[in-house]
Amino acid sequence: MADNNRIARPYAQAAFELAHEAGELATWSEGLALAGQLLADGQVAVFLSSPSLDNEKRLEFLTGLFAKAKADVLSGSDKKGTNFLKLLLEYGRVAVLPEIAGHFEVLKAKVENTVDVTVTSATELSAAQQKEISTALRARLGRDIKLETEIDKSLIGGAVIRAGDVVIDGSLRARLEGLSNALIN
Repeated sequence: MADNNRIARPYAQAAFELAHEAGELATWSEGLALAGQLLADGQVAVFLSSPSLDNEKRLEFLTGLFAKAKADVLSGSDKKGTNFLKLLLEYGRVAVLPEIAGHFEVLKAKVENTVDVTVTSATELSAAQQKEISTALRARLGRDIKLETEIDKSLIGGAVIRAGDVVIDGSLRARLEGLSNALIN
């Protein structure tokens, strides 16, 4: 996995530069995300690795697959997207499309000054609580917040906030574990 990430970075950077210059960040983001989801399925990767297929057939299969999935930039209708796929096929890098999509999103978020935040709580958060968390994180991080919520009943109470590399664990479970460790030591 770490090797795939290392391999994916320059391809994500190249795709990002193409998309940014053309003002098509959203289109490329959507296309790469869909392509990444499709390629994350091991069956597609196994099919593409068949020695009976040449790169032309692989390209035809992928563009057809992406056209059906509405990944327009990679569906064969966009010359830059098609050339990007040809490059990935030529160097045997199609399997790292999920990682390329992930790195592309990080680059896009930096340019757009946004950060994806996941708040995991024991119960559903109200709209007011979500707004309060977003406002506090925007002030702390200096970036626009894209908030998603998850429920994890094992937290008992409180919440765990993940914003990029920042993790704020305000869960009751973490506090109890900290208290337990303090009593033991």
